[in-house]
Amino acid sequence: MLITEILARNARMYGPETALVEREPEKNRRKEITWKKFDDQANQVANALITRGIKKGDRVVHLMTNCIEWLPIYFGILRTGAWAVPLNFRFVAKTIRRCAETAGAKAFIFGEEFIDRINSIKEDLDKNVKTYIFVGPEELRPGYAESYRKVLESQSLVDPQVDIEISDEAALYFTSGTTGTPKATLLTHRNLEFACVVENHHHRQTHNDNFLCLPPLYHTGAKMHWFGNFIVGARAVILKGIDPQWIMEAISEEKVTVAWLLVPWAVDILFAIQSGEIKLKDYELDQWRLMHIGAQPVPPTLIKEWKRVFPHHQYDTNYGLTECTGPGCVHLGMENMHKVGAIGLPGFDWEIKIVDDQLNPVTPGQPGELMVKGPGVMKGYYKNPEATRETLVDGWLLTGDVARQDEDGFIWLVDRKKDVIITGGENIYPVEIEDFLQAHPKILDVAVIGLPSLRLGEISAAVIKVKPGEELAKEEIDDFCQALPRYKRPRRIIFGDVPRNPTGKIEKPKLRKQYGGA
Repeated sequence: MLITEILARNARMYGPETALVEREPEKNRRKEITWKKFDDQANQVANALITRGIKKGDRVVHLMTNCIEWLPIYFGILRTGAWAVPLNFRFVAKTIRRCAETAGAKAFIFGEEFIDRINSIKEDLDKNVKTYIFVGPEELRPGYAESYRKVLESQSLVDPQVDIEISDEAALYFTSGTTGTPKATLLTHRNLEFACVVENHHHRQTHNDNFLCLPPLYHTGAKMHWFGNFIVGARAVILKGIDPQWIMEAISEEKVTVAWLLVPWAVDILFAIQSGEIKLKDYELDQWRLMHIGAQPVPPTLIKEWKRVFPHHQYDTNYGLTECTGPGCVHLGMENMHKVGAIGLPGFDWEIKIVDDQLNPVTPGQPGELMVKGPGVMKGYYKNPEATRETLVDGWLLTGDVARQDEDGFIWLVDRKKDVIITGGENIYPVEIEDFLQAHPKILDVAVIGLPSLRLGEISAAVIKVKPGEELAKEEIDDFCQALPRYKRPRRIIFGDVPRNPTGKIEKPKLRKQYGGA
């Protein structure tokens, strides 16, 4: 079933019930829409785009921060048969232009945060883009763009009934670019439908669940986790802001049952509780059943502390990539707390194998590259056949991640293949060192990177962010690291910020450039 058909079904079955809530604590605003209104707006968006010449197979750029309009616009684009092209809201103007050119975009739907960026590249965009729709205050609307509100007012609420097959292309998602230039990942309607099934199978959402959406919706992670609620017509809360108090207030006041967090946010919540900034007795949290984390390796010490503070919580971690339609190809499973630290087992209807550089299976327990296969694997990289050939082999996706499988079949992420540090002929896996350092009581966040060395080729460096109010000296870190084998001890300690992208992944290319000139 197309996800647009799932939306229509939700509107039929649960029309007057709340589908989406938007909370903006900084401005003390709260909005909500019903499933019927959600479906109606998607139809209005679709009809507006069709009347402006958008047809099946065209590409529409969707450039907005999280808001209550985001999902109706996304579903509206899909209902035209065009490809939705959600872009990272942190992209600078030249990256937006490059993505739009790669996609061959014919329309732009954008929010007020992007006016200056689009203005600076509009002359180049105009070669292909004929329609600009602005979602924001009328007084800020650029003269070249139509008002989203007025566009909707003039459109029919009836589904345009474009002939779309489950195998048709649906969306272009640009990878996060943590290992290089973002690539355009082409997903089908079947990929999107499968993401709904996988997420619901893993986390068992019912119509009575309520999902808290914090990560950016342009990314496959946030949206595909929401899909588990969506497929059963359960509501979701879009929270604009990641302050720990705002998160706890939203969970308490909206009766949230499922929250997907990134590692930094979970750390911030625990720190706010430990410091007394947040007092749990002030919130109604009994209904909150599941906290799960994905998008990056999760320090086991973090989850142990979380379970100490929230002993009744179910916990899961999820592994995935944009190329496999987001999270779920590997997941820990809520019943497997004894394996915290592993990324888990093959997800529902997924296969995995771990291979060497010749794509031969490695000896059990040995590290190798993780490959996955299932209905969520992308169609390919758009306009990049060479990268597609390198990544897709006989239906298997090479993830670029080094992993190992233990005697019980659980998969442990060792590191990104491109992040492995080779020092004096020894392989060092940064994630292993990061997990070790995260156990230090004064460390808030840490990244381990390789820096050039004339003698050793590379050395490992630890970039450490200290917890607020704490002081930490290099000598303390050196002493702490005595428990590691000598070759694994960071040879350089740097105190500074650990930059992460909107989905929580450490931006290691940025750190390597900052500290190593790479």
